[in-house]
Amino acid sequence: MLVGTHELEVFEKARPRLEAIAYRLLGSASDAEDAVQDTYLRWQSAGHAEIETPEAWLTKVLTNLCLNRLTSARARRETYVDQWLPEPVFAGDRMLGPSETVEQRESVSIAMLTLMERLSANERIVYVLREAFGYAHGEIAEILDLTEANCQQIYRRAKQHLATGRTRVEVDAAGARKIVEEFLAAALSGNTDSLVRLLADDAISAGDAGGVFPSLPRPISGALRVARFLRTLFTIDDAKRAMIGGSPALFAEVVNGVPAVVLVVDGQVVVVVTFEVTTEGITAVHTQANPAKLDRATRTWTSGEPLVESW
Repeated sequence: MLVGTHELEVFEKARPRLEAIAYRLLGSASDAEDAVQDTYLRWQSAGHAEIETPEAWLTKVLTNLCLNRLTSARARRETYVDQWLPEPVFAGDRMLGPSETVEQRESVSIAMLTLMERLSANERIVYVLREAFGYAHGEIAEILDLTEANCQQIYRRAKQHLATGRTRVEVDAAGARKIVEEFLAAALSGNTDSLVRLLADDAISAGDAGGVFPSLPRPISGALRVARFLRTLFTIDDAKRAMIGGSPALFAEVVNGVPAVVLVVDGQVVVVVTFEVTTEGITAVHTQANPAKLDRATRTWTSGEPLVESW
C-alpha cells in the first residue's frame, strides 16, 4: 500500500523520536535504524483511518519490534566473541534523543546502556519510556499490555538494578576536551602513576573489538590495573600501526554525553574510548574497536583539530 503525503509526513515527524527510543532500547544505532524501518513498513500497510493517535500506535509497534530484537539479542550476546558494548554516537546526533534533563542525558551514556544489559526486556522498555521520554505508567501499560501497577513495579525494580550511588560529572565540549587532554598527557607519558591519579580506586575498563582485534576477554578493575592496561593501549608500535592501517590522529569529542578519545585513520573512525567521570574520578573506560559498530561514527564524523597527529 502506498503511503500518502500526510501519512509520510506523520511518520517522518516521528522518526527522530522513534530512532532515539530504539537506540536506548537496543544499544545499537544500526539495529535502531532497522527497527524504525520495519516500523515504517507496518505503518505503510496500516489502516490509517482507524488509528486515532499515530504517535501511540507507532511507539507500540516499534516497542514490540524492539522487544523481539532484545530477546534474540540476549541469546546472541551469550556467545558474543568479545565483551559486548553499545555502539557509540557523537553529540548532536538525533539518535541520542532528548537531553533536557539529567536523567535523559544519563540514560544514553555508554555506562548506562551497558548496565541496561542486566535488565529484562520489559524492565528496559519501562525504564527507557518513563525515564528518558516521560511516558506515564498508564501509557506504558497500554504499549506492553500490562497493568499500570505492574509497570510501576517494573520501573522501581529497574531503578534499583541501575542505581550506582555515584554523582556523574556533566561536561560540555570544552570540559570534555580538558579531560581528554589531561588523560592523554598521562597516557602518553608512560607514567602509570599519572594515570592512577585520574582514576577512581575501583575504576573498570572494558573493550569490544568484535573478535576483529585482540582484546581483554572480560573487564578489568582497580585503578592500578586499569592504568597499566591504558598505558599499553596508548603505546603505538609497528604491529598496532599495521593492525589499524597506519598511525591514527587523536581527537577529543563528546560521545553519548561523556568525554571521549576518538582515533581516526584517513577519515575513518577506528577506535572510540569513552570516560565515565564522577566526583570520584574516572570510574569507567569503555573502548569500542569493533568496525561493525563504528560505521555510523565514521559517517557522521566531522574532522576538527587533532590533539595528537602521530606518536
